[in-house]
Amino acid sequence: MPPESDPHHVTADPWLSIIGIGEDGVAGLGARAKALIADASVVFGGRRHLHLAAPLIRDGRGESWPQPFDAAMQAVVALRGEKVCVLASGDPFLFGVGVTLSRHVPPGEYVAIPHPSAFSLAAARLGWALQDIETVSLHGRSLDLIRPLLHPGRKLLALTSDEGGPAALARLLTDSGFGQSRLTVLEALGGADERVRHGLAETFALAAINVLNIAAVEVVASPGARILPLACGLDDDLFDHDGQITKRQIRALTMSALSPRRGELLWDIGAGSGSVGIEWMLQHPSLRAIAIETDATRAVRIGHNAAAMGVPGLRIVRGNAPDALAGLPEPDAIFIGGGGSEPGVFDAAVAALHPHGRLVANAVTLEMEAVLLAAHARLGGSLSRLEISRTAPIGTMFGWRPAMPVTQWSWTKP
Repeated sequence: MPPESDPHHVTADPWLSIIGIGEDGVAGLGARAKALIADASVVFGGRRHLHLAAPLIRDGRGESWPQPFDAAMQAVVALRGEKVCVLASGDPFLFGVGVTLSRHVPPGEYVAIPHPSAFSLAAARLGWALQDIETVSLHGRSLDLIRPLLHPGRKLLALTSDEGGPAALARLLTDSGFGQSRLTVLEALGGADERVRHGLAETFALAAINVLNIAAVEVVASPGARILPLACGLDDDLFDHDGQITKRQIRALTMSALSPRRGELLWDIGAGSGSVGIEWMLQHPSLRAIAIETDATRAVRIGHNAAAMGVPGLRIVRGNAPDALAGLPEPDAIFIGGGGSEPGVFDAAVAALHPHGRLVANAVTLEMEAVLLAAHARLGGSLSRLEISRTAPIGTMFGWRPAMPVTQWSWTKP
């Protein structure tokens, strides 16, 4: 944790500088950034960063980041009081080391000078309005994160991990029905080796790609492409399931009752196919969810669904509630879709929820409905009866066939 201090107070002479550097090295730095690097007794960075800044590191010493990378930044923090400089690619506060450092060093103790990010440079080369396109970092992260962004006619910028990233992205696009999308690979932007090349995802054949690259995608969807709509209540067929799934219309009403807000955590107890936790996370990248599921096969299926729906960060806990709930981070909202009538589950969920958190539970069995009726009598909240009918063949004609009614209880903890 950072030491206590006023985060808005900048000391007269901060001990730490965080400098963004591009592929043009020293030539792309301003006078102040050059002076901070030259005056530092220790300069941290990757080997490439230290090489780029080598002409300025004269009296100090360069230190490469340890392997594996230390997210606690112990080597930097241990030098508090000395003149220390940290080098980063582009903008240190856009998926960069500046974000990591700020968790351990308060803003008043450092000065940061960002360089244009790879996203900014790519947009400038392509003539794209950065505010009108989607950007995603796939550097060290799952390619599946791009799936929710694949809507026809949209433009995307995706920062990749290495020279193999564009080809892997092209395969994902092709396998998902977006093979006709135009893929532009922008390499080593801002440096002497800068290069911009184009191709279609389904015929992607670019070779010898620079390890530093960003991929631009102009999305074209073929018939049957796997498009993930922005609406709640996604088609059940988008999920792999064994019938244990909150059906789309009921799921849409459930999501409305859960009322996700940015940065919140959901517990999905008795997750089944994981559909509720997945849709929760799809509402915004800051949302998190934990799926608690007893059945091993279903737990594996939840993981596959989460990846296919573009939310690979969904956490899966296999076990029986309430025991499986022990030690989990405190939730902002809880959904009970299965197993809620088992002894102790409902009470454990109520106890775990923090004040002003929301709990939504659905019942299709008389036993679970009895639990919800008792909860309503004891705690208040809102009870709803949800009934959906769907067309079904009756001989040579069609009629309405009702699905099992669902009793839904929603409650906000005082």
